[in-house]
Amino acid sequence: MSLLIDGVLALDAGGLTSSLSLPEQENIKAILLTHRHYDHIRDIPAIAINTALANTIPVYAHESVLKVLSDHLLNGVLYPKFYERLSEETPSLKFMPIEAGQTFEVAGYHVLPVPVAHSAPTLGFQVTSSDGKRLFYTGDTGRGLAQCWERVAPDLLIIEVTLPNRLQEEAVRYTHLTPGLLEEEMRQFQEVNGYLPQVLVVHMNPVHETEILQEVRQVARRLKGDIKLTHEGMKVQL
Repeated sequence: MSLLIDGVLALDAGGLTSSLSLPEQENIKAILLTHRHYDHIRDIPAIAINTALANTIPVYAHESVLKVLSDHLLNGVLYPKFYERLSEETPSLKFMPIEAGQTFEVAGYHVLPVPVAHSAPTLGFQVTSSDGKRLFYTGDTGRGLAQCWERVAPDLLIIEVTLPNRLQEEAVRYTHLTPGLLEEEMRQFQEVNGYLPQVLVVHMNPVHETEILQEVRQVARRLKGDIKLTHEGMKVQL
């Protein structure tokens, strides 16, 4: 999983180096990580290597996520400790610990981290631009987002749906969503906020993507909402 806002702010780092050219990677001003799972942090070492001569990239995440990076990935064994000074070079990365509910400014954006329901501690991010446009990215999440909806009011919601409805029991066990569970959460969002935002679905299991697409379309018809699946390389303008 990776999202890129205006070419400068990355949300998660599962596919940054595989989907961006070297100049595009060097243009990144900051990276926000939702949680510690590998498909969301995989490209942190590669982005550090590829941009080492360009700048130091701040990586914002909960302290527990930064500890996983330093203990298990950038530990001097698997990869160098890119967040430390190496020889005469400046660090490629700068670790920036954040806490739920504590807003911060980065690269010209206002960011609010909000806890979501997942098997590992996870922070979703509401990102507000200088002109007031807002998106909320859940990262990986399961059901039970009522408290989250009370704290965000996005124009665009980017939310996961990992499995189809027939695998709802498995989705609940591993704290992911199905189209049916997404519908429950969207109805609750509407009750709390009085509207439905534009919704983009991410994190689909590729094996089940066609099935998920059909079920999400049914949800969109029932809710009369703008709910679509994303695809690699997709561009959205708010």
